[in-house]
Amino acid sequence: MKLTDIPYLSTKRLQALSSEGIHSVRELLNFFPRRYLDRSNTQKMKYLAGSGEEVTVAGRVSSINTAGYGKKKRLEVTLNDGTGTVKGVWFRGVGYFSKFFKEGETVAFFGAAKRYGKNISIAHPEVDKISSEGDLDAFSRIVPIYPGSKEFGKARINSTLVQKWMKEILAHLQIDEFLPEAVRKELNFPLRSEAYRMIHFPETHNEHKNALNRFKFEELLLFQLSMEKIHHTVKERESGHVFTETGNYTARFFNELLPFTLTDGQKSALAEIKQDVRSGKQMNRLIQGDVGAGKTIVAIGAMLMALDNGFQAAFLAPTEILAEQHYRTLSEHLKKLDINVRLLIGSQKKALRTDILTDLAGGGAQIVVGTHAIIQDEVRFHNLGLAVIDEQHRFGVKQRADLLNKGSHPHMLVMSATPIPRSLAMTVYADLDVSVIRDLPAGRKPIRTAIRSQKKREDVMHFVRQEVEDGGQVYVVYPLVEESEALDLKDATAGFEKLKKRFPEFTIGLLHGRMSTEEKEEVMRRFIDHEVQILVSTTVIEVGVDVPNASIMIIEHAERFGLSQLHQLRGRIGRGERQSYCILMPDVKVSKNGAVRLRTMEKTTDGFRIAEADLELRGPGDFLGTKQSGLPDFKHADILEDQHLLGQAKQQAHRILSNDPELKLPEHTSLNKIFTPYFEEKVRFYGLG
Repeated sequence: MKLTDIPYLSTKRLQALSSEGIHSVRELLNFFPRRYLDRSNTQKMKYLAGSGEEVTVAGRVSSINTAGYGKKKRLEVTLNDGTGTVKGVWFRGVGYFSKFFKEGETVAFFGAAKRYGKNISIAHPEVDKISSEGDLDAFSRIVPIYPGSKEFGKARINSTLVQKWMKEILAHLQIDEFLPEAVRKELNFPLRSEAYRMIHFPETHNEHKNALNRFKFEELLLFQLSMEKIHHTVKERESGHVFTETGNYTARFFNELLPFTLTDGQKSALAEIKQDVRSGKQMNRLIQGDVGAGKTIVAIGAMLMALDNGFQAAFLAPTEILAEQHYRTLSEHLKKLDINVRLLIGSQKKALRTDILTDLAGGGAQIVVGTHAIIQDEVRFHNLGLAVIDEQHRFGVKQRADLLNKGSHPHMLVMSATPIPRSLAMTVYADLDVSVIRDLPAGRKPIRTAIRSQKKREDVMHFVRQEVEDGGQVYVVYPLVEESEALDLKDATAGFEKLKKRFPEFTIGLLHGRMSTEEKEEVMRRFIDHEVQILVSTTVIEVGVDVPNASIMIIEHAERFGLSQLHQLRGRIGRGERQSYCILMPDVKVSKNGAVRLRTMEKTTDGFRIAEADLELRGPGDFLGTKQSGLPDFKHADILEDQHLLGQAKQQAHRILSNDPELKLPEHTSLNKIFTPYFEEKVRFYGLG
């Protein structure tokens, strides 16, 4: 069956469908209603209170009039349902909407109904055109409302017309079942052919919900099957790097040089890593822990295991300033072990870069710390045994795959100080084994967080003076404004100048992204050495910078930051023995979501709780960045709202592949036909082809 076989599908309408990505009958069948108008829930116009309540009304267009002049011109469209009338009023788009409606057609309005004298009106209502055939009683109780577009309007495509197309398709198209019968019956899903009928022509809301859940489950099952197979592929891939020795480096570091005791979480993570690297299979493990949980020490332990067995290790960071921070940290921790640690970043001079590349290829460099420059083709390792990725969500799946395929499949350890809610971890990290460090090192005092208005600035400045005079140090952070480093620099520089005038007796530093590597290093060195008491910075200090004596973090325009970013910034303090304070200073006007973010920060320091709140505010795509993270772009499922289906899909995928890894059994033939091309695309995406 072709689209051209369907009645009422003119060339103009075909073009309109094409603009929405619909080029086949099956794609049109998967054009689901965006909502349903349940006439049992529509209010009769006669009984509306008109007190601003949200209502849905449906009726025939009885009049279309314009009133007023100039800027006060408005459009009034009156609906009549036989019991009374309601006016839809538009103060903007008068010309467009006056042509949009026609007298006699049936329309639904949704919005806040308000009474003005004897009349009830809805300003700028949401509009659904039901038909142009007049009689309200001619329509079923539950009316599907399909997504519209400007092109649909031009082509005279409305919900009634789409329904006619769906009836034609369902009457003539062969719809095959691919869910295994045992799975379908266990979860009480309808047959696929019946599910389409229930989506486009539901008799009850339960029918629609059950059918939609089936289609959501299909998406989630295919994804979980692919993740299960990818995880198995990586986990079973042979590695030429079996770490059998616990030699001199590891023993000396943990027994003699480490100045503190490991937490239970760190010990557990190291034990899991040791088990992985001794298995003969390629490790692909995530260490997830809150800010300050001590993930770097775990990474050092893993790298020393590699060195003890004669292998090299690479440590990958998302930014140059963070790479430099890690280079300093590793060099400091490992200097007594006489380990050759090199730094490889893009801004280095050619002669230095050539020397580092030669050192790596010859095996003299035992550990290299750097940015994505490490992944480039020209970088050759003598014997790379372990790759560590810090803040891995900033890199994405493709770059992770590039490292996995370096040399003879080195072990992979990825770390994230951005806690990922379980619902996301089940998808984004489905190809990884996960270790979670929940406890913080002993002696850490909880950071106290407070929101302070601009009116309290004098009090905040007084507190800063007291803290610095008592030996503490202070960060003052300015946000990026519309991703513009120029505006960001202007704000930070202006703040820097004001603080210099206010505190002439203190040394004030300035740090921003346009400074050279040498300049940034010098400012950070002076702050670490307590030569600078107050550091004014842009968001370049968001991750990784570690100054134990810093005790105050002031975040200017705090409402402009996301929750995760605020939590990361706050994590720069509270790393020493001093009581630390995070002061959030929003602008005068704060959005509703901005206020929620600030209150969340004030209430909790638990990164996992903050991550859940952030996910709810932003949604999965914005939380991680869909293309960057590998988060699937589901058409129907929402991994936040559909966690129960996600769990069911994961369970069923594991059960199916445990019994039939290649999907060769007769009951899986149809599933395999759908799954094979889907999985091949995922393999290409994850770089495992």
